[in-house]
Amino acid sequence: MAKRMTKKERERVGRVMQLLDNEYGTEHRCYLNHDSAWQLLIATILSAQCTDARVNIVTKDLFVKYPSLEAFAAADQKELEQDIHSIGFYRNKSKNIIACARRLITEFNSEVPEKMYDLVSLAGVGRKTANVIRGNVFNKPCIVVDTHVKRISKKLGFTKEDDPEKIEYELMKVLPKDHWILYNIHIITLGRSICTARNPQCEICFLKNECPSSGFFNLIK
Repeated sequence: MAKRMTKKERERVGRVMQLLDNEYGTEHRCYLNHDSAWQLLIATILSAQCTDARVNIVTKDLFVKYPSLEAFAAADQKELEQDIHSIGFYRNKSKNIIACARRLITEFNSEVPEKMYDLVSLAGVGRKTANVIRGNVFNKPCIVVDTHVKRISKKLGFTKEDDPEKIEYELMKVLPKDHWILYNIHIITLGRSICTARNPQCEICFLKNECPSSGFFNLIK
């Protein structure tokens, strides 16, 4: 869709954005509990292939036990593994969190960097995690491609790609820039409540007339 958007397609994207705004508002919010940029970074590393709700349960105690980057940098990996054992891939995540904390201290003066290049140089940080930080901490327009965004963007016909990075770049061409951050927030909510992976409830979805996958799509606009 991104390569040759017609006027009709641009208008449909605009209607989708407006419907999402009407349903979910325009407040920028983050589903991962945190009190600082470094806490959000660690929470986001933990959230890979894990629900935000589970991460929030774990970090409630984790951030008390490890109240600073220095505490994480000095953590015993085996002990940290036990602390986050209920989260998937806990061994790799423990290793990455310790390495990430140490690099933040030694290379970035204990500050979470803003630039994409610097963020992805940190252990356990890819483009998705970096964009979470850039959007929520630094308010930089960016698109976070998680499982909900990938799945629902394809349903909406906004992308045909499967690779998250390609989806990110394609959505940057399709979506208005002032909705790049909001889009992820809205789509996560939609994907958890109505357009679920196992049982999408197209008949009650407020986007059904704008979604080619719904069976209610109105081709005549």
